[in-house]
Amino acid sequence: MKNIVVLFLMALLAVSCKQVPEKTPADYVNPIIGATTFDEFKGSFHGLGKTFPGVCTPFGLVQLSPDTKTGGDNGSGYSWHHKTIEGFSFTHMSGVGWYGDLGNFLVMPTTGELKTFKGTEEDPDSGYRSRYSHEREDAKVHKYTVMLDDYQIKTELAAAPRSGMIRFTYPKSDVSRIQIDLSRRIGGTSTEQYVEVVDDHTIKGWMKCTPETGGFGNGDGNANYIVYFYCCFDRPLKNYGVWSVDIPEGVARKNASNDDPAYYEYVKNAQVTPMQKKAQGEHLGFYTEFPTEEGDQALLKCGISFVSMEGAYKNLQSDITDWNFDAVSQRSYEKWNQALSGVQVEGTERNKVLFYTSMYHTMIDPRCFSDVDGAYQGADGKVHHTGDFVYRTIFSGWDVFRSQFPLQTIINPRMVNDEINSLIQIAELSGRKYFSRWEFLNSYSDCMIGNPAVSVLADAYHKGIRNYDVKKAVEYAVNTVETFSNNEDGYTPGSLSETLEYAYTDWCASTLLHAMGNVEQAKAFEKKAKAYREVWCDSVKWFRTRVEGGGWLPWKGKKVHDQGCVESNNYQQGWFVPHDIEGLIELMGKDYFEQELEAFFEGADENFMWGDYYNHPNEPDHHVPFMFNYTSKPWLTQYWTRGICERAYNETVNGLCGNEDVGQMSAWYILASMGFHPVCPGSPRYEITSPVFDKVTLNLDKEYYDGRTFTIIAKNNSPENVYIQSVSLNGKPLDRLWITHDEIVSGGVLEFVLGSEPKQ
Repeated sequence: MKNIVVLFLMALLAVSCKQVPEKTPADYVNPIIGATTFDEFKGSFHGLGKTFPGVCTPFGLVQLSPDTKTGGDNGSGYSWHHKTIEGFSFTHMSGVGWYGDLGNFLVMPTTGELKTFKGTEEDPDSGYRSRYSHEREDAKVHKYTVMLDDYQIKTELAAAPRSGMIRFTYPKSDVSRIQIDLSRRIGGTSTEQYVEVVDDHTIKGWMKCTPETGGFGNGDGNANYIVYFYCCFDRPLKNYGVWSVDIPEGVARKNASNDDPAYYEYVKNAQVTPMQKKAQGEHLGFYTEFPTEEGDQALLKCGISFVSMEGAYKNLQSDITDWNFDAVSQRSYEKWNQALSGVQVEGTERNKVLFYTSMYHTMIDPRCFSDVDGAYQGADGKVHHTGDFVYRTIFSGWDVFRSQFPLQTIINPRMVNDEINSLIQIAELSGRKYFSRWEFLNSYSDCMIGNPAVSVLADAYHKGIRNYDVKKAVEYAVNTVETFSNNEDGYTPGSLSETLEYAYTDWCASTLLHAMGNVEQAKAFEKKAKAYREVWCDSVKWFRTRVEGGGWLPWKGKKVHDQGCVESNNYQQGWFVPHDIEGLIELMGKDYFEQELEAFFEGADENFMWGDYYNHPNEPDHHVPFMFNYTSKPWLTQYWTRGICERAYNETVNGLCGNEDVGQMSAWYILASMGFHPVCPGSPRYEITSPVFDKVTLNLDKEYYDGRTFTIIAKNNSPENVYIQSVSLNGKPLDRLWITHDEIVSGGVLEFVLGSEPKQ
């Protein structure tokens, strides 16, 4: 008996001593954070994160994710509060505030009767969609899993750079099915489709998407593209077919058609043609059927290209050569770990989840748009081949110039270089010779305002990222700021937002021209950069919109919207003078500047939701917390940035207080939580603030930067100790609250000592 007890105790000890595997950065990513369009706590002007919860690889071409609603303002295709799933598509946008696009090649497993209509949220049984619950949904960075309750089909998704794989586990059924809605498109419908059965395991084809049938901005984004696919099934195509919907002439097919009962009837009455090998039409679908026993699995893998069906085939062959779903998922996991390990943080488990999920969100776009062989569809509609860069797309300029691209200049300089090369190609091949503001699949969508690509170029150039045709880049930058600019009197009539944005990018252009030795032209743009002075109104003591002829727009108060400001009011927009804060202080007066800056934050929502004061859910204010570093109370930068990191972000589905905006919201968190953030991209200066983490290690790209690592250490760090007592750089006291890009990328150690009271 004694020996048995000893053996039992030894077994218990062995179990207790068994090491729990250490979490990797990829393990901390929670793709559900931000995956909602609905704020259940408080109304938000533009909704919440609007991200997708599915799978992709870092900056990959494919984003394979579930879709809960086609129609309405659901740009990512998925929202947590929806109760049903329509299917799983291979392309998605992340966090856009406008009507979305993509969502192409929608795959849905079903059983029983074939239904060609998707069904409605109110009556899912009228179509092929299925109810689901979050209790049987699991989203990880490398694998998404959900149980489709109406069919009892378990669905698992895994992604590769230009392709993806889906694994279905079926119940016992005489008729199980995989069906593909080729017409589906977020924000509308695809205009025309083609499908062809290649052999007994393969189909290929394309979906053409034009503005006439909606898409980005419900057509106003001018998206015009073709998605090509090459899709293989592990089960032979024995009983398959095509459905085709007859759309009467003149029927609208934009976003509203997705919520139109009359349109539903056309789709319900689709003509089904069994064993059809080829089809081309305006509203097509494909299906393959087979019997299953309980637990039987079927797999589908698909390559995607925006160039050709051959390109889709090559992409699939490069990414996935067999039917090993777990291997595809594992390779994706390894890719994410490699990408996310560029920054290592030490802190609480909660903050690690926020940090690495934010990192993940910043590494979705600008995504790869070229095939594995370098082929890409150019802005001239012709096929071209890249040289030594990856052709990229989805440049959410007005959002991402502020934090996302400054972050990437540090952690992914090669991607930044790719994007500038891509913007140059788009400007050249389109014939426009100027940069796009918000580029989407070669489209100059003209979404939002300003000249953000000029900011991104200036920031990259001054940080030594220059593997592109610099002369041509600067030429296009100058063309851009000359095409979109303030008038000769120094303002844009009717728009305070445009006046201030143009003044800033005029400054960016001047810095580039100085670097090129074009001194006289540079000085002319320096003068234009002072345009912010033209819209300061002494009578109201704030920035105000000018009208044609030099007068003022009637004044309703600085917190009232619709006074010439874009997604902001005068109070929020007026702080946008990032290139000349000293001049702004001189213009306003030091005491008044500090008084207004403090009031701007004291009036903000406790959790930094949408409001009339500091408004973290939207971009125009994102630099403002760091402006306290220019005042007599720099500790307020530390106080407010720590508060924003704590209360504007959380680890739930509502964890983003505003649209993710293609990486911007998350990039702000990453930079601020590390302890520095730029006020003025294009300048090498970052403002220092209180780090969230005890330790941060940046592993620098040796092809671009000499330093191997840059480490940030925060001593005495705690939720209470948010105030900087001292700072040192490489062991020497730092008597300033800013640091340069060169100091970071040269490597070294930035060390903080924190305390519970501001240091006067």
